[in-house]
Amino acid sequence: MASVSVVDIKGNEKEKIKLSDKLVKVKPVDEVIYQDIKRYLAQIRSGTHSTRGRSEVRGGGKKPWRQKGTGNARAGTIRSPLWRGGGIVFGPKPRDYSFKLNKKVIRKSKAIAFSDKFKDKKIIVVDDFGLQKPDTKKAAEILENLKLSGSRVLVVTADTGGNDSKSFRNIYNVIVESSRGVNAYYLILADYVLFTRKSLGELIERLSDGNTKS
Repeated sequence: MASVSVVDIKGNEKEKIKLSDKLVKVKPVDEVIYQDIKRYLAQIRSGTHSTRGRSEVRGGGKKPWRQKGTGNARAGTIRSPLWRGGGIVFGPKPRDYSFKLNKKVIRKSKAIAFSDKFKDKKIIVVDDFGLQKPDTKKAAEILENLKLSGSRVLVVTADTGGNDSKSFRNIYNVIVESSRGVNAYYLILADYVLFTRKSLGELIERLSDGNTKS
């Protein structure tokens, strides 16, 4: 059975936590990862892009010139897409890009990403950050003690509104997410994943609910 070390905020090892092989020896499936990352990126798209059609652009309905005798091509309105300043044909309109994905697929993708980070020895578990109030300076010192300064770090906390989250979220190159909200995209994007003992336990519990067999 695999294990991961639990350290204090100065990087000194305190103990080891055993992890099930079902969590750290998950067979990678590229299609599962692709679909979940695609779902997440589509979900965060604002979709506020918009263009004006011929019925929305400014301009009167008056015919620019008479039908015959001018030598010009026939024209019925200055709002035609053929004219400068006219409407846009089939232009983008506000829309929702999000789509649903089976919960088991989402859970599987997290398990694959977690297992990949474990194999690369990129998972660090801290017993507790010990932050009694929001303190970005102390949070930066913790990263330095753990030799994570300069790396892209995903800090997984028990919740997104606590002192831990508020302390780390203003540090450059640090992504803060709760154990509930963490996803495969963040796990793959980060160079290192920094857990607290509590947040790791919560994530393991969530991943264990699904089929994570290798």
